[in-house]
Amino acid sequence: MNDRQTAIARNPSAEAASAAGDGYQVRVLEPSPPAVTSEPFFADDPAHMDPRGAAGGPVVTPHSGGDLSWDDLIAQQRPDLADFAAERWLGARRQLPDLPTGYPDSLMDYHRLAYSVVAEARHRSNGKFGLRYVRGGFGTPFFGDDVQVRVDGDQLVVQRGDRVQTAGITTLRAAGEFVGVAPGVTAAEHDSPELGDLDRPLDASSAVGGFLGAWFGLATAALEELRFTPGVIDPERVQLWPGHLDPAMAAGDAAGGGRATFGFSPGDHAHDEPYVYAAAWGDVDRSEGFWNETNFNGASLPWRELSEADDHYRAAVDFLKHAYSLLNL
Repeated sequence: MNDRQTAIARNPSAEAASAAGDGYQVRVLEPSPPAVTSEPFFADDPAHMDPRGAAGGPVVTPHSGGDLSWDDLIAQQRPDLADFAAERWLGARRQLPDLPTGYPDSLMDYHRLAYSVVAEARHRSNGKFGLRYVRGGFGTPFFGDDVQVRVDGDQLVVQRGDRVQTAGITTLRAAGEFVGVAPGVTAAEHDSPELGDLDRPLDASSAVGGFLGAWFGLATAALEELRFTPGVIDPERVQLWPGHLDPAMAAGDAAGGGRATFGFSPGDHAHDEPYVYAAAWGDVDRSEGFWNETNFNGASLPWRELSEADDHYRAAVDFLKHAYSLLNL
């Protein structure tokens, strides 16, 4: 990777605060510095609601659980923020792009890169391997001395404090050398793909990388909406797990048999295309036609159906909330 270049350091929370201006407390979907060095998460919670702060003004959130959503702010006062919010999946959400040609093979290489290099870098610092949505792709929360490793389209990015370097994605070995780790499997979960030849060129493209960024952005926005829906029981934080390469969270009444994992798979060994899913922890009523999956205990909204919806974000949220309500009547 010899095409390194200097880029601008990102701080999504500060960017949003600057865009919104004085009088608001803003929440976002992406991790921001500084690094969190305390247990149990060693990571910030970008969409959180606490603490509100007595004099900070209304809390503007990418979900409906705050004082004012980004959509509310745009519609009522600041239409000029529509493009800013849409680019970050905070509000004014666009439709997903078309699925790129050659998607399944390229997805597998992004998957290898995610768990063996990106997640590996964070895991070697603090023992955690969960990833997050970042604008244009996916990456780590900030760790160590305000370090973030992320994938933006077909570029690998390392941000250390105010210093940022980027390089084109070529091979796993070169990616590891650029990030400063040997590609490994200590951050792997079940279903992680094999590393294979570390010197084989990876099939990374701006089209597939861009699609993944959009898919993970919509996923995180929809999952945060479910998480902050009043009455939802014990919702977890949203994380992008490198083993499956999917943003997911668990929620629901475990004792009453209503808990499930809700997520957005970009595709896997049983599905060539992306899908939204609800994987129940307990029994489901198969006489209810909603529970349509044969590959796991639950239901899925396949890409082909989602892509035909008039509003991709709303269709995904409706699917998640319907699954939750069926399990937690």
